[in-house]
Amino acid sequence: MAGLGKASATVAAGTLASRLTGLVRNIVLTAALPVVGGRAADAFSVANQLPNSVYTLVSSGLLAGVIVPQIVKAVKTHTDGGSAFVSKLLTLGFVVLTAVTGLAVVAAPVLVQIYGGEFSPEGKALTLALAYWCLPQLLFYGLYALVGEVLNARRIFGPFAFAPIVNNIVSIIGFVAFIWLFGPWRSASGWTPEMVALMGGTATAGIVVQALILFLFWRRAGLHVRPDFQWRGIGLRDIGRLAGWTFLMVVVGQIAGAFQVYVVGLASGEAAANATLQYAWLLFMLPFSVIVLSLGTPYYTQLSEHVAEGRTEAVTADLSSLTRTVGVFMVGVLAAMLAAIVPLARVFTDSPDAAVAFAAVLAAYLVALLPLSFQFGVQRTFYALKDTRTPFFYTLVQSILVIASATTAGILAANDVLPLVWLAPVIALGQSVANIVQFALAVTLLRRRLGRLGLAHAGRGIAVFVVAAVPAALVGLGLFLLAGGVDGWTTTNGFLGFLGAALIGAVTLLVYVGFLALFRTPELAVATRALRRFLPGR
Repeated sequence: MAGLGKASATVAAGTLASRLTGLVRNIVLTAALPVVGGRAADAFSVANQLPNSVYTLVSSGLLAGVIVPQIVKAVKTHTDGGSAFVSKLLTLGFVVLTAVTGLAVVAAPVLVQIYGGEFSPEGKALTLALAYWCLPQLLFYGLYALVGEVLNARRIFGPFAFAPIVNNIVSIIGFVAFIWLFGPWRSASGWTPEMVALMGGTATAGIVVQALILFLFWRRAGLHVRPDFQWRGIGLRDIGRLAGWTFLMVVVGQIAGAFQVYVVGLASGEAAANATLQYAWLLFMLPFSVIVLSLGTPYYTQLSEHVAEGRTEAVTADLSSLTRTVGVFMVGVLAAMLAAIVPLARVFTDSPDAAVAFAAVLAAYLVALLPLSFQFGVQRTFYALKDTRTPFFYTLVQSILVIASATTAGILAANDVLPLVWLAPVIALGQSVANIVQFALAVTLLRRRLGRLGLAHAGRGIAVFVVAAVPAALVGLGLFLLAGGVDGWTTTNGFLGFLGAALIGAVTLLVYVGFLALFRTPELAVATRALRRFLPGR
């Protein structure tokens, strides 16, 4: 467990640094392209999301669900430590990624029509121009994910977590240059080729550097890799069977996301729309990325090892431990984010009114923060069991609900039943409800597979965390109201919004910890040990 804790701390430190620099990157980007009501921001968010969508397909689907267990097995059973297997795997991955990238660039007009169909003609033209610059990111996103998962499987967690920092630095420099040369730009018209090249090229250059920097750490993996096009014997049939279901699972998720992006385009230039959904989702995912992924990534490798050894009781123990540890952090973070939600939103917006609109979308997403966090361990348990078929079916249910809710919201908005200012929050809330249903279904199906999961103890612990979080959130909210509320100093500008959010969030977390100590919560000691690993010399 000491090795697991050290690995978790390494991933958490890298992820935290990456997400913080990413937060700065997004703040600078929102200064260049104002979010709420900004047609240019909506166009860039769609163009830059196209390669991100395929990265999600590759990283969250094929790699996380298939590659890590296969590499762990190869390392344990092959006499060469898995070098030949990884050589074939990387060669195949590079060929596939290159082909997919080429096809995506050719299909750019179709993709823009799918995701930006409700944009104005100027918005579609800008989205397409930016897409041609952004779509080459596909190849490098895929390489980053593929090489990073190989390093993770070899228990080298740091580079994969720290590499995005370089990407964020490159992006910050480029976006600052855009502001210096052209100033903030809200409209989708008036863009010159130089503006498009600087904005789109900056986004892609950061991803290129992020991927290539991983190769500097390749020797630490102890693998001797070379191009190998002899893919016979790699187990493509087995990998294909597993990857097929995972591929379909992520595809249905992307289809659901495309519906959301298309429908919310109705509000582009008028209210919260594409860019607001994207930035609110990124902010929503910040604690998930820092806490859940940093704790869950090493656990997933351990889960795969326990499955390979046939130790079912160890698998359920891992799941219960991960759920409790994630819960003690995420419940407190949820309380802090809810209390400071308006100042937090002000960081990404250019007025108090825009901050309120942004906060409404973020609040709708936060409804499902806990279920989504706990689902990570459940889904990775299915992956460790080499079962990608079951996650496909419960994700299909979630995607159907997302499509239904987004379509309903779009119809109501198009017929003036639902005001455009509520379109984005309603779509986000539909996403959250679908995620809650997905989590409940995933737990039920895993229980059928393994029997008792041992989550009752974890559930009781989470209930205690929630009891501690309620008064903490109320104290934080009271502090916000004492500062003047929406018309107070915490919404004056982005910098004061950041300070206000930090103050309110810190007070909320202190009260939360105080109640956990009062309740003598055992998980508080676990969380304290995890945090102490970040101290110098630890």
